[in-house]
Amino acid sequence: MIPRLKERYLKEIVPVLKEELGYKNSMQVPKLVKIVVNCSTKDAIADKKILDNIMEEMAIITGRKPAMTKARKSISAFKLRKGVPLGARVTLRRSYMYEFFDRLVNVAIPRIRDFQGFPRTSFDGRGGYSFGVQEQVIFPEISYEKIKTTHGFDITILTSAKSDRDAEALLEKMGFPLKKERK
Repeated sequence: MIPRLKERYLKEIVPVLKEELGYKNSMQVPKLVKIVVNCSTKDAIADKKILDNIMEEMAIITGRKPAMTKARKSISAFKLRKGVPLGARVTLRRSYMYEFFDRLVNVAIPRIRDFQGFPRTSFDGRGGYSFGVQEQVIFPEISYEKIKTTHGFDITILTSAKSDRDAEALLEKMGFPLKKERK
């Protein structure tokens, strides 16, 4: 079954973006490539159960099993050794990516208190967009009773767009809440 956002993208968004951005072929229109959800915490050095909770919550939120991330090098000031588990990461592609993006935009982000939109300056110059979510409780899959510690996520949305302008147009058409431009 095709996710509803992907179906909407193919039927409604591609023709509009093709005309708006001036592409001759619909295959040139930018699309979502992958979404990477990352969470790391310094508290995992002292207590390994925190990392288990993070991995469990990430699996519930994304629908995929997260990969554990480890420290790349030792830093004595932070009492950190090379190879110590620090966080978790999930890469979403295809249907999982569209379903997560749909839930993020339509369910989770509206639950953020006093939300004004994400900044337009977070594009990386190659069509990617990165932002942070401060608490995992904005996702309805996580219940308040089971939370031991609050933590946030770093989310990176990678598109096939060649420029930030094209990626911005794609994300806006897909309903991603960017801050209004000041004139």
